[in-house]
Amino acid sequence: MRKLIIASIFSLAPALAVAAGGHGVPVQDANIDLTDKASLQEGAKYFVNYCMGCHSLKYMRYNRMAQDLGIDEVALRQNLIFGGAKPGDLMTNAMRPEDGEKWFGTAIPDLTLVTRWRGPDWVYSYLKGFYEDPSRPYGVNNLYFPEVGMPHVLSGLQGRQEAEYEEKVGEDGEVVKHITGVKLVEAGSLPPEQYDTMVHNLTNFLTYAGEPIKLERQKLGVYVLIFLGVFFILAYALKREYWKDVH
Repeated sequence: MRKLIIASIFSLAPALAVAAGGHGVPVQDANIDLTDKASLQEGAKYFVNYCMGCHSLKYMRYNRMAQDLGIDEVALRQNLIFGGAKPGDLMTNAMRPEDGEKWFGTAIPDLTLVTRWRGPDWVYSYLKGFYEDPSRPYGVNNLYFPEVGMPHVLSGLQGRQEAEYEEKVGEDGEVVKHITGVKLVEAGSLPPEQYDTMVHNLTNFLTYAGEPIKLERQKLGVYVLIFLGVFFILAYALKREYWKDVH
């Protein structure tokens, strides 16, 4: 039993590390709601306008997304499809892996499954956690992804943030600065509340993209449990009928 408990703790360690963020700062609640079609539509708009220049959703098709989110084909073509892509195409872009490695130091990841890998709360917090750091190539770092190579593409909307530090004395007596959070020092084009809503919508959309069938799966799961419950009652009654003479 002791070995089982230890193994369980080690298996949960990666999830706990993600929940705490890169500097040990807890992630914020994204309040995901996959039934909110307006939020999902807004999230799709921000993704194709701000994220899709580098990132792709290579497991999602434009027309599947439009059908699920209640977007008609005219609006899809006018607002969400750029270049020569067609509604039936996968949501990919022209960024080559070698270009990503050259410009950002690593291949640019596809974001179809990012919320299933990192978790919606982490993605939401990450998009709010950029702060100025002149030592980095693009002048920014991230509270939840230290030494991040990605530029802050939403800085025009969020504004400028600086890190907040707490000083601690180490075992050797040396004072060490520890990041405890970030603070807004210059607002962007969106007030903080509107920026939070925008990031929520974007995270909501990425959560949908990671598992478009989730709501239907959950509904089907309820039906399956009801069926199993009814079947159990019938099976138990049949068992009693067969064994009544034995007992």
